[in-house]
Amino acid sequence: MTILDEINANKRREVAEAKEKISLDDLKKSPFFSRRTISLKAALHKSGSSGIIAEFKTKSPSKGVINENAEVTEVTSGYVAAGVCGLSVLTDRNYFGGSFENLAKARFANPATPILRKDFMLDPYQVYEAKAHGADLILLIAASLSKEEMLKLTELAKELGLEVLVEVHTQEEIEKLNPLVDLVGVNNRNLKTFEVDVETSVRLGKLLPESMVRISESGLSSVENIRYLRKAGFEGFLMGENFMKTDDPAKACAEFIKNL
Repeated sequence: MTILDEINANKRREVAEAKEKISLDDLKKSPFFSRRTISLKAALHKSGSSGIIAEFKTKSPSKGVINENAEVTEVTSGYVAAGVCGLSVLTDRNYFGGSFENLAKARFANPATPILRKDFMLDPYQVYEAKAHGADLILLIAASLSKEEMLKLTELAKELGLEVLVEVHTQEEIEKLNPLVDLVGVNNRNLKTFEVDVETSVRLGKLLPESMVRISESGLSSVENIRYLRKAGFEGFLMGENFMKTDDPAKACAEFIKNL
């Protein structure tokens, strides 16, 4: 069993427990459920866009604790002030130290910035959760879903006004994409081995449909990485650990974008 298999099995148990506690009707009563969502795709296409999507996470399976002292409101507000295009907030607690509380805090602190709910999405219930807690888009990991499952979750997200970012790591996973997908993220980290190679983005980027917005994820640590990937056709760059591992993630982000 890979770490991804383990995470998914645990996530299915979590979702089953959540369904017992909070009904879909209750999720739909959330004040966030009626809000107009914000487009990350549009933010990336704005003139002068930095392309940076900054992530808030305090730990990961590969690195352990990254930053246990970071406060989500302070960090995400600092990211936005630094000029990011969007935010990514982890909601998986067991493996990434995330929470819905963090997502809601980021939403309240940054009402005009698109926010990705970063989690392992396997069930339609989770799409409703994302909407109810203030997300603007969801992540679908191709390695965790069949083509049919991905289409079902994408269709539901679009019905709820959410954008969809699909994460791929292999050519076979690209074949699971459907025309409703808004953005495609190439994960430079192999979710089965956790090895990182930025060339994965370049290699797979050439195989993606021209109409889809390309985002490179994981292992991005230098301005040179971003410039190189821009030349390869990438418009967005999901960065978390590079900022979160510092004492002041927002300051690190600001300095990075300034150097771009």
